[in-house]
Amino acid sequence: MRVAVIGAGPAGLTAALQLSRGGASVDVYEAGSQVGGLARSFDLWGRRVDLGPHRFFSTDARVNQFWKNIVGSDYVMVERLTRIHFKGKLFQYPLRPLDVFSKLGFAETSLTLLSYAKQWLHLGLRETGLPSFETWVVRRFGQRLYETFFKTYSEKLWGIPCTELSEDFAAQRIRKLTLHDAISNALLRPKKSEHRTLADCFAYPLGGTGTVYERIASQIVALGGQVHLAHAIDEVLSEDGRVTGVRSTDGPVVAYDHVISTMPLTLLTKAMSNVPQSVHDAADKLAFRNTLLVYLEVEGTNLFEDQWLYIHDRAVRVGRVTNFNNWGITDPTSKTSILCCEFWCNHTDPAWTASDNELAEQANSELRKTGLIKDQRICNSHVVRIPRCYPIYRIGYRQHVDVLSEFLQSIAGLTVIGRYGSFKYNNQDHSILMGLLAADNVLHAQHHNLWDLNSDFESYQERSLITQTGIMRTQSSQEMEPCSRR
Repeated sequence: MRVAVIGAGPAGLTAALQLSRGGASVDVYEAGSQVGGLARSFDLWGRRVDLGPHRFFSTDARVNQFWKNIVGSDYVMVERLTRIHFKGKLFQYPLRPLDVFSKLGFAETSLTLLSYAKQWLHLGLRETGLPSFETWVVRRFGQRLYETFFKTYSEKLWGIPCTELSEDFAAQRIRKLTLHDAISNALLRPKKSEHRTLADCFAYPLGGTGTVYERIASQIVALGGQVHLAHAIDEVLSEDGRVTGVRSTDGPVVAYDHVISTMPLTLLTKAMSNVPQSVHDAADKLAFRNTLLVYLEVEGTNLFEDQWLYIHDRAVRVGRVTNFNNWGITDPTSKTSILCCEFWCNHTDPAWTASDNELAEQANSELRKTGLIKDQRICNSHVVRIPRCYPIYRIGYRQHVDVLSEFLQSIAGLTVIGRYGSFKYNNQDHSILMGLLAADNVLHAQHHNLWDLNSDFESYQERSLITQTGIMRTQSSQEMEPCSRR
C-alpha cells in the first residue's frame, strides 16, 4: 500500500509513522522547510524556542504512550503558571474566584457576584438569543465577569465580535465550568470534582516541542518512508470517486492508494477537480486567522514567573506573551530572556504586511505599556508570520464544514485530519489521536469517524497521565505526582 501524507505537523507525522510501522510505503509532503507544523521549534540567539506556548497534556492512555515512546526520558514536568494580565494585575488562569475577588476589590467583586446572581435567578443556563460565545459565557459567569475576563482577549484572537463567535469555542476551551463550580472547587477542592482545565502540570521535551516531531520524521525515514520538505501539493487527483494520487508544485503526478491530508480544508477543495459549486461556496465562507510572532531578546532573567500570559488590556493589541525562560530548559548562564509576543490578524490587515522593524517596535512599546518590561534593553528581535493558524468559529461555520465533509467523505481513499485539515481547534494531543485513528482506518479497515472527534474529547480509551517517572493509569486528571517549578 502506498500512502501520501500532506503536512508534517503532529497529526500527519503521527499517521505517517503508524502507517510505516504497519508496512505501508509512505511519502510525507510538507510545504514548509521544517517538520512540526505549529508545534515546531527552532534555534534563536543560541537557544531553542517554540512557536509560542505549546504544552503537552493528555489523559488518553494511547496518546500518552505514543508521545512517551518518542520522547523517552528526555522531558521535564513543568508546573504550569499561566495568568491573565489585566489593569496592571496578574490573575490566575484558569480563573480562581478567591484570587480574582481579592484583586478586583470589594466593590467590583460585589458587582460581579450581583451580575452572576441576576443571570442565574432570571435565566439559569437556559439558551437566550443566538448560540454565541457571548451568550454561552454570560450564562455561566454573568455579564460583568464575561466583559472583564473573556470578551477583550477573544475579540483580539478572532477579529470578530463575540456575538458572532460560535459557542463551540467556549464549549471546547472552557467546557462545562461555571462560576458556581469554580467557587466550589476553590473552597472545597474535592479532587474528583475538579475540572480538567485545572491540570497543574505538563510534560515538556528537553529540546523543545518540535523535538517530538523531528524524531518522528527520523523514524519514518528509518522505516523506508520519505519526508519531502518545501514540497507543496497543488493537486489531489481522483477518478470515479477514488483518490489516485497527488501533484506537487512543478512536479509530476505520483500515484497513491490513499491520501491523508492535513492541509487547510479550504485549500484542499481548491486542489481537487470536479468539485461541486456548492462545495466551493461553502469553502469560501470559512476562514482562518493569521498569527504574528514577535520574539524579543530582553535584558534580565526574572521578568515574570509564568510560562505565558494572556493580555486582556484593551489599550494594546498583543494578546499573549510567552517567556521561554520558564519552560524548564533554560541555560542558567544566560543573562537575557526570550519573550514571544503574539498578535493576530487577517491577510487584509495592515499588520500582516508591516515590516519586521515596525512589528518589533510595536511589541517593545506595548510590553513597556503593560509594565511587563520597564527599562530593560531589547538586544534582538525576530518575526515569524504564520498564515491560517486558527480556524474561525463564526456562527454557522459548522454547516459549511458539513458540506465539505460530506463531499470529501465521498472520495474513497481520502482522509482529512488535524487542526487545518478538519477545521478543528486542536491541541497536540487531539491531533496525535487523529493521526493514530487515521492510521487504524487505513491499515486495519477500521471505521473511526474522525469528523466526530472534537477537541473536547475526554479520553478515547483508558485514562492515564505522564509523570516524571513514566505513565500512570488513572481515573482522575488530578491524580498526578507533585511536580516542581523548573
